[in-house]
Amino acid sequence: MSAPENISYTVVERFIKYTAIDTQSDPSSTTFPSTEKQKDLARVLVSELLEIGLEDAHLDANGYVYATLPSNTEKDVPVICFCSHMDTSPDCSGANVKAIIHKNYQGQNIILPDDETQILKMKDHPDLKDQIGNDIITASGKTLLGADNKAGLAEIMDAVKYLVSHPELKHGTIKVLFTPDEEIGRGVDMVDLEKLKADFAYTVDGETVGSIENETFSADGIKLIIHGVSSHPGFAKGKMESAIKIASQIVACLPKEKLSPESTDGMDGFIHPVALTGSVEEATIEFIIRDFTDIALRSHERILDVIVQEVLEEFPNSSYQLIVEEQYRNMKAVVDQHPKLMELGVKAIERAGLKAKTQSIRGGTDGSRLSFMGLPCPNIFAGEHAFHGKQEWVSVQDMQKAVQTIINLALLWEEES
Repeated sequence: MSAPENISYTVVERFIKYTAIDTQSDPSSTTFPSTEKQKDLARVLVSELLEIGLEDAHLDANGYVYATLPSNTEKDVPVICFCSHMDTSPDCSGANVKAIIHKNYQGQNIILPDDETQILKMKDHPDLKDQIGNDIITASGKTLLGADNKAGLAEIMDAVKYLVSHPELKHGTIKVLFTPDEEIGRGVDMVDLEKLKADFAYTVDGETVGSIENETFSADGIKLIIHGVSSHPGFAKGKMESAIKIASQIVACLPKEKLSPESTDGMDGFIHPVALTGSVEEATIEFIIRDFTDIALRSHERILDVIVQEVLEEFPNSSYQLIVEEQYRNMKAVVDQHPKLMELGVKAIERAGLKAKTQSIRGGTDGSRLSFMGLPCPNIFAGEHAFHGKQEWVSVQDMQKAVQTIINLALLWEEES
């Protein structure tokens, strides 16, 4: 049995409601969650889950939402969790989002009314070619939309509502987990897996309709601290070695035609400076290093180290520290040990009338870290596109297909147990 196509969806109404709540996370914050406003949405979600009938739905002190849909079958079925994150990216404002539905898209440019320089063109957003006749949701031009990952939240909520409303559909225990701070890499720092008690999970945080992802980047963060030599600028000849100039020279020497986000795609990794601060005496460059294997990460880190050493040959009295911090690892190593996760994910997508596309993520999800914490967790599509910017969009029909896919997953795990 699969989810019917004539579902009375609530996904769009939920999504638009959620996007109006500012949940931007803050990488500079030392609190958890990083912003209290994320709990504003969390409280709405808990209220809706309770209204649906998930009696244990609650928000914990760390900003996580937990809920359980009890099993309605006599079979022994693995406990499956569906997970999405509540925060939006710090890269673009998420305050006062005005969601707009552009009905019956026919391939035209979509001009966002509050900033007419923001234009969605098919040449810039090639996935729009598959949306002819669909309804496209954007923001108004001054903010991101928040489809990453409020589309996933709305899809999980709608799917759970449907399962509760149709007790004749048999499923095992379903867990719901909504997380804060995913966008700043802290999404599962405080998750309580003992309380969750799930065997497997799926994050609903992917892009193109029909996609399922079993592989992410592996990721390290690097802090490069440069110790220069300060001197009074009026008497600095032969003495001063400016850490700011050293840092600038290092950035200028980074590879441009390869190993850069601007020049890579597919399975190619990169070295990416994300922040530079400092003074003449000391400067710091923060990098993110990304690739699909640990061997490749080490290679990129060695390349960076060589660049730093070569630059510092011109500055004999200066020194540096290169501090590497592991961020997350490619989930494939864990997910591949549990082939049924992907097998049923593909079947669920196909039951929704889609062609399943297994692919890799040039990024990470909560599922990356959850997998290595003992909860194997691939990623399925939510339909979000152009995330982290003002031209973010999602289609109504893609969100509906995601709802069907989540329902199908719940049913398939019961059928095949």
